[in-house]
Amino acid sequence: MSSVEKDQTEGFDPIQSVGSHLTVADHVVNLDAVFSNSLSIGEVATTLTEAQKSFVLQRLHFDALTSFENLPPECTFIFEKIEQMTTEEAVQILKEAIEEHDSDINIKESTLTLWKNLVSYSEKQFSEKSSGESVELKTKDNTIKVSTLSEVSEEETISHHHHHHHKNEESIVDWDLQVRLEAVLIAYWSPYPEVRAVTYPFDDPTMYVETIRVYIIGIVWTGLGAVINQFFVERQPAITLAMSVVQVFLYPSGILLEWILPKWKFKVFGQTFDLNPGPYNWKEQMLATIFCSVTGGGTSYVSSNILMQKSELFYDNKWVDFGYQVLLILSTNFLGIGLAGIMRKFAVYPVQALWPSILPNLSLNRALLTPNKKEIINGWRISGYNFFFIVFALSFLWFWVPDYLFQALSTFNWLTWIKPNNLNLAVVTGSVGGLGLNPITSFDWNVISFNSPLNVPFYNQANYIVGMFLGFFCILGVWYSNYKWTGYLPINSNRLFTNTGKKYNVRAVVNKDSLFDNEKYQKVGPPFYTAANLVLYGAFFAIYPFHFVYEFGLQYKQMISAFKSMWKTVKNYHRSTYEGFNDPHSVMMRAYPEVPEWAYLIVLVISIVLAILCVKLYPAETPVWGIFFALGFNFIFLIPLTTVYARTGFSFGLNVLVELIIGYAIPGNGLALSFIKALGYNIDGQAENFVNDLKQGHYAKLPPRALFRCQILGIFIASFVQLGILNFQITGIKDYCDPDNAQKFTCPSTSTFYSASVLWGVIGPKKVFDHLYPILRWCFLIGFLLAFPCIAIKKYGPKKYFKTFEPSIVIGGFLGFAPYNLSYYIPGLYVSYAFMVYIKNKYEAWWQKYNYLLSTGLGGGVAFSSIIIFFAVQYHSKDINWWGNEVMYEGLDAQMTGWLNATEQAPDGYFGPRIGHFP
Repeated sequence: MSSVEKDQTEGFDPIQSVGSHLTVADHVVNLDAVFSNSLSIGEVATTLTEAQKSFVLQRLHFDALTSFENLPPECTFIFEKIEQMTTEEAVQILKEAIEEHDSDINIKESTLTLWKNLVSYSEKQFSEKSSGESVELKTKDNTIKVSTLSEVSEEETISHHHHHHHKNEESIVDWDLQVRLEAVLIAYWSPYPEVRAVTYPFDDPTMYVETIRVYIIGIVWTGLGAVINQFFVERQPAITLAMSVVQVFLYPSGILLEWILPKWKFKVFGQTFDLNPGPYNWKEQMLATIFCSVTGGGTSYVSSNILMQKSELFYDNKWVDFGYQVLLILSTNFLGIGLAGIMRKFAVYPVQALWPSILPNLSLNRALLTPNKKEIINGWRISGYNFFFIVFALSFLWFWVPDYLFQALSTFNWLTWIKPNNLNLAVVTGSVGGLGLNPITSFDWNVISFNSPLNVPFYNQANYIVGMFLGFFCILGVWYSNYKWTGYLPINSNRLFTNTGKKYNVRAVVNKDSLFDNEKYQKVGPPFYTAANLVLYGAFFAIYPFHFVYEFGLQYKQMISAFKSMWKTVKNYHRSTYEGFNDPHSVMMRAYPEVPEWAYLIVLVISIVLAILCVKLYPAETPVWGIFFALGFNFIFLIPLTTVYARTGFSFGLNVLVELIIGYAIPGNGLALSFIKALGYNIDGQAENFVNDLKQGHYAKLPPRALFRCQILGIFIASFVQLGILNFQITGIKDYCDPDNAQKFTCPSTSTFYSASVLWGVIGPKKVFDHLYPILRWCFLIGFLLAFPCIAIKKYGPKKYFKTFEPSIVIGGFLGFAPYNLSYYIPGLYVSYAFMVYIKNKYEAWWQKYNYLLSTGLGGGVAFSSIIIFFAVQYHSKDINWWGNEVMYEGLDAQMTGWLNATEQAPDGYFGPRIGHFP
C-alpha cells in the first residue's frame, strides 16, 4: 500500500500507518498523544482539497463542529487512512463488503447501493473523465451523475452534498475520494453507523485497564445493582437498574478513588500493583461496567425457583435452606460463563453480530469519559454529559407523579372509565386484566420503555406489534367461543384455575415430597389455562421448529461455518480464536492474550459438579441425567438462538421446550421440571448475557483475560447479595406475590414459572396433549410448515418490502400476553418510530450523539426514583387516596372474570371433564 508523505507537526506523534489494515499495528495509536495534540483541518490530509475535506467531515457527521482548529482524533485517523489507501485496494474492500453484507438487515439499502455503484463505476472510466465535467454512470437502479470535487468550490460541494444527502444517498460526487472513504470506514471502523457512533477506529494496547480501582468500585456497585434488581424483579412492570445507570455512578466513583487513593506501588508474587496509576480512563470505566453487568437489567433466573419452592403461596418446601440456594444459584450462573467462551466464534467476533442492545452503554461511556469537542448539532450545543444529567433529573422527578401521586397516568386505561362495568369494553381495552387495545396507554416511562424503543431497531418493534395484534384476535376468538372452557376464566391471566374458576393450588394435588398424588387429584381435577395463556403456549410450540428451520434456511452458510468453527475448536484447541476474522475490531483485539478454551471448560465442569451436588444432597427429586440432558439439548440450539439475538436484539428461551420433554420423561414431578428447566434456560439466557458482555469488551478493546476475571468475581458477589434480598422479601414484605399486592409485587414471572411446573410437571404433558388441550401438539407442525413460505418470501420477495420482515419476531409478538398486554407495547411503538426512524434519518448526527444518552437518562431516573419512593412512602404505606389513584382499579378491568359463571352456567356447577373421568 502506498504511503503518502505528509507534514509532521511539531510535538505531535502522528497516527502512523505500517501497512495493511489486517495488521494490528496499523490500528494502534498513542492515545495520550492523540487526545492532547489535536490537529487543525489545514494540517491533515494535505493532498485533499478543502471541498473534499468538507465532504469527508459530512460523511462522518463531524461537520457540526464549531471550529475545525482541533479535529477529533477519529477524523485525523480517517483522513490519514484515506490518503494511504489506494483505489485498487479500496475497490477490493468494497467488493468483499458487498458480498458479506448483501442480505444484512442492519445495513441501509442506500449504503449498499452506494457501494455497488462505486464498484461498478471503474477507476479507468474515472481517470478518462476527470476533467471536472459530470459523467453519467448507468447502473441497474438508476442513472447517477459523477463529478470530481477536486475542482469544485467548497460552497458548491456542501450544497450539492446536502441536496444529495437527503434526496439520493447513493449519489457519487467524487468517485476517487468516495471509494477510498467508504473502504476506510469498512476496513478501519465499521460498516454500521450505530457502531461508529460508539467506538473508535484505533486502539492503544498500552493503556492500563485492570486496576485496583476497577475492583473496588466494581464490588460496591455490583452489590448495589443486585439489591435493586432483585428487589423489583417481581413487580409488574419490573424496575431494573440498567447497566447504563450503574455506569453513570461508576464514573464519579472512579474519579473519587483517583483523588483519594495514595500513589503506592507494591509487589505480590512478583507482580507489581499500582494503587493509583493516574487519571481514571474510559477502559477502566468499561471494565467496571461489565464487572457490574452480571446484575444488569435483572436477576438470576433461579430466583424464581427458590421463591416458588419457599413461598407458602406456591410449593412451601421447608427443606429449601441457604445451602441449597447457594449451590443452585452458583451452578446455573457459572454455566452461562462456561458456554459464553465457546460461543465467541459465532456471537462475538463476526462483524454482523451487532448486538444492538449494548450500544447505549458504549455511547454513554464515551460521553462520560472522552473529551468532547464543542459542536452545534442540529442547533444543539449541550455536551453529552450535561444532557444526560438533565434528562436523569427530569425523569427522576416525573416518576413520582405516575408511580405515587397520580397512578392513573401509569395505568391509563381511560377507555374503561367510560363504562367501568362493561365487560366487553374492559376485555378489549383494559390495561390491568384486559388485552390493552388503547391508543394512549401510559405516561410512565417505565411502561413506555417496556420494549426498549430507543435501543432496538424500529423493524423489531413493528414486527413484534404485528404479532401482538394477530395474537389479540386469536385470544378474543378463543375466549368468546368458550373454546376449552376459557369463557369461564379471566381472559389474560398467567395463573392456573380449577374447574369452578378459583385459583389452583398445587398443594391440593401433591404429597409431602411435592410429587403427584392421584387420590388427591381425583377430588380436585386438572388445572385450566386462560385464553391468552393457551394462545401463548401454542405460539411457543410453533416458534421452536419455525425458528430452527427458518434460521437454517436463510443463514445456513453462517450456521455451517459456526458449527465448523466450533468443531475446529474442539479438535484443535490451540488455534487462535481470532483466526479467520478480519474486521477492524477483531484485528485490534489480536494485541491482547486470549482466554484459552480450557479456562472456560473448567468453569463449565465446576458448575455441573455444583448442580449434581444440589440434587444429590437435597430432596430435589431430580435425576442426575436431567442435568446432562439440559446441557446437551441447549448446545444444539445455542447457535440459531444466539445468531438471531446478535443480529436483531430479539431473543427467547428454551424453557418451554425443555419443560415439555422433561414433563414426558419424569411425569408427576414439578420440582424436577423446574430444576432442569432453570438449568436449560440459564444455559442460553445467561450465556447470551455474558456473550453480550464479551462483545462490549470487543468493541471497547478490553483485555479478554481481565474481562474473564471480573465476570467470575462479579457473578460470585451478585449471587450472594441476590439470595439475601430474596429471603428478606419472602418473609419481610406483606402479601408478597399476592395478585392484589398494593405495591405491584404480584410476581408475574414466578407465577408463570409456577403454573408451568404444575401443568407440565405435576399433571404432565401426556394428560394435557391427549385430553385437555390436544390442539397444542399441532402447533409444532404449523410452525415447521410455516417456515418454508417465510424463507421463500425473504429470499425471493421484493427486497424493498421484505428486507425488515422478521417472522420469528412476529411469532414472538404472540408471547407478549399473559400477564402483559398491548398497553405495554403500543406507546413504545410511537417513541421508536420518532427516534429510530424519523430522527435517525433526518437528524442522524443528533441521533448519534444524544439518542442513547436519552435512553439511559430516562431509565436511570426511574430506577433511582422508584427505590426512594418505595422506602420513603410505600414500605410503611403512606397512601394518597383520591380518584387519580383509584379509578383504574374500580371497574371490571381490575376484577376481570369470565363471561360465563361456572357455578350458574356450567352443568353441575363446574366445567371441564366430569368427576370420575378426569384425565
